[in-house]
Amino acid sequence: MTRRRMVFSGFGVAAALVLALSGCATPAGSGDGGGGTAEPAPTPDASAPVAVEVDAAWLDDGRSIGIVTQGSSTCIPMAEDATYADGVLTVTLVEPEDTACTRDLVPRVSLVGVPEGVDPAEDLDIVVDGEAFRGETELDGVTGLAGPGGETQYAPSAGWTDTDGQFVVLTWGSSSCPPVFREVVATGPAEVTATVEEPPADQVCTMDMAPRAAVLVVDGVEADDGVELVLTGSPEFTDVRTPILGSN
Repeated sequence: MTRRRMVFSGFGVAAALVLALSGCATPAGSGDGGGGTAEPAPTPDASAPVAVEVDAAWLDDGRSIGIVTQGSSTCIPMAEDATYADGVLTVTLVEPEDTACTRDLVPRVSLVGVPEGVDPAEDLDIVVDGEAFRGETELDGVTGLAGPGGETQYAPSAGWTDTDGQFVVLTWGSSSCPPVFREVVATGPAEVTATVEEPPADQVCTMDMAPRAAVLVVDGVEADDGVELVLTGSPEFTDVRTPILGSN
């Protein structure tokens, strides 16, 4: 290609430069280069709930669900309301009032009674609303569960969450003396043993019968389904066995 050279002199050069600069200039305040006025970026809504991760597990033969959230280990939110409509379980969690909370960040579980109409054999969409947060999860169905309604047997139960190796265990007893788990290990291809600390001899417990739930984690389980949990280590739990509902 032949490169043409055009020579201007005096006023001609200056005029050409002015015209070139005028053609390339962008009007002030134009965001698209087309002469329009740029619209300001939208301001984030400070009141919008923060999206958080939520897990869930079937418990008590399908009569209850454990909702797992992240937060202070000493300030576990309570399920204030649970409604079921159009295949979605909506749970409202409320933080405890007048409670001094530790500043740790751990998985903790809130128990929810399963409303009528929920079939534990079917996958369940769950929406969790809290104070300034919102989360969603899907709980896989488990066949053979009794489901909502009926009286609990006050027996230990457990269920897997969607997080690998994580499950929720539910026991019944004094609300002021929940079991403290010292060790959780895989003791077989489809067996998990959770050892409870021996309670102090001088421990004073209330005489109520309350549900007590904890989030536990185990590594090395080979089976995905049909895993059994063994609770041991204290007079309250001496090789107590219960299936871990769902799939790991």
